[in-house]
Amino acid sequence: MKKSNGSKENLKSRQEAPLATPTDVKAAATKDITAAMNGILADVFALYLKTKNFHWHMSGPHFRDYHLLLDEQGDQLFAMTDPIAERVRKIGGTTLRSTGQIARLQRISDNDANYVEPADMLAELREDNQDLTKRLREAHGTCDDHGDVATASLIENRIDETERRTWFLFETSRRGDSTGH
Repeated sequence: MKKSNGSKENLKSRQEAPLATPTDVKAAATKDITAAMNGILADVFALYLKTKNFHWHMSGPHFRDYHLLLDEQGDQLFAMTDPIAERVRKIGGTTLRSTGQIARLQRISDNDANYVEPADMLAELREDNQDLTKRLREAHGTCDDHGDVATASLIENRIDETERRTWFLFETSRRGDSTGH
């Protein structure tokens, strides 16, 4: 049975129609916040996969400590994804649908090298977490501009978690003297 053009047009109009999510967030705010949060979500997925990549490929005398640290940080990153995506949906937006969309939106660079020195892994992840913190602050500003305190609050917790990951990566990789300096 062949579908008529009317059915195709009806399907297309339904696919393009805004969500009927009950929210007092205005359409322009939903658009801006959704764009900001989907960029964050893509970055979190990219950083999650890079963290797991380095976790899987860690080697050297500090293998166990670094391997466990990156496993813990990967779990933290993955735990960020669902609340971010659900927040986008709560305000009437749509969120990521594929790895292709993640690749188009991510600002965290992949690392496909066959071998990376452990110290370089930690430094790269530290820088990526610092970049994520910066982008989270920018997204917070977008939420503030639109009066979306709930998304801003979600972001504040994620900033704290991301700063903690950055701090751990920094302290793990530095070569201080016996006084800790």
